[in-house]
Amino acid sequence: MNPFRSPDNNLPLSHALILKAALLTIGYIEENGPIGLTPNKALKRYFVAWAAEAFDWPGYTVEDLYAVNKVLNEHDFPPMVILHEVLLSAKLSRHFKGTLRLTDLARKLQSEPARLWMLLTTHLLFVVDHSPYTRSDEPLFGNWDIFLNVINIEAQVAVTEERLCSVLYGGEEEDIRRRDFKLTASLYVHVLRPLCWAGLLNEHRTGTGFSRRDFYTKTPLWPAALSLETDRHLHPATRH
Repeated sequence: MNPFRSPDNNLPLSHALILKAALLTIGYIEENGPIGLTPNKALKRYFVAWAAEAFDWPGYTVEDLYAVNKVLNEHDFPPMVILHEVLLSAKLSRHFKGTLRLTDLARKLQSEPARLWMLLTTHLLFVVDHSPYTRSDEPLFGNWDIFLNVINIEAQVAVTEERLCSVLYGGEEEDIRRRDFKLTASLYVHVLRPLCWAGLLNEHRTGTGFSRRDFYTKTPLWPAALSLETDRHLHPATRH
């Protein structure tokens, strides 16, 4: 499936964290040269420390990261791990002689943010395997055609992980919330988190601990960038 409309230079991309991080990384390499890699081909600490501050990623700010780490390795900063993988997968960067270097495609798309966003998002959603970041060996059943069309309806106002799991897989929302942590976590890692990082969904958290609830709403980028079968069933959201 290809859910994207043709790239539009006027896309509202302010929520697209993956695009902001990619542009900052491209700009860093342009100004400072290739980024060094460890023997395991992870980005070296000096860049991870710079990126943590520059990206200012919600939930992974400098304060958040250093609260649990004395120094920052790439694996301590999950958005950096995913971005690294996306840049390689999309052929925007490559490993060469112990460094991460830009490709000509990255330099070309640096001045075309809508096309760059679409390429990044295509790989973030449909190509990169998010399974290593879950705590379950069980696959998440479903496909992106189903996920996007269901979320298109359910997130017209706001929707929880439990509500989406109930619609997709059956069961009562409260039972899912209390007992099926693996399912909600898997849906989050495979579907909801990538959509948030792409700038298509907003995540709203209320409460703390066992009382915490997460709600998801579509950003202005969602209807501007996606063309889905369920669009015809949508009704304007009621505002009070």
